Amino acid sequence: MDDLDMDHRTVSVLRACGADPRVAGAARALSWAGEHGALWIAAGIAGAAADRARRDAWLRGTALTAGAHLASMGVKRIVRRPRPAHVEPLVRTAGRHSFPSSHATSAAAAAVAFGALGAPAVRPLAAAVCLSRLVAGVHYPSDVAAGAALGALTARLGARWMTGGNP
Repeated sequence: MDDLDMDHRTVSVLRACGADPRVAGAARALSWAGEHGALWIAAGIAGAAADRARRDAWLRGTALTAGAHLASMGVKRIVRRPRPAHVEPLVRTAGRHSFPSSHATSAAAAAVAFGALGAPAVRPLAAAVCLSRLVAGVHYPSDVAAGAALGALTARLGARWMTGGNP
């Protein structure tokens, strides 16, 4: 079995989980909240408002998250991988291209950046957003893995800048 076949089978299995209305509702809500990194930008702004002592770090973490999202959109324009066509999607998407998952990119960037600021609840929420893209049938596992890697790498590379150190 090749990697593409495994990607197709995994999407089929996880998309079937969306037959449960509760699972489908959660996948739709997480997909909607994560659109264009909105959930993570809102979380970063809320963190900056609540934690005045580290306001700049929260805002820089938010900028890193948004930057990671933009980077993923650029990669999508280059790679141009189509979304899974063998399953019925649960959600509409902003674009036709699948690789990498921009939802996963911004989620992983936020998990790394905001997790470093003491917000551990971001990590499981980010994982749920990543999983929602598979359950929704709009990404292959390799899209989500690549997006998560891009997001985490972006946040790690910007960690010193985020906390006020040298870039």
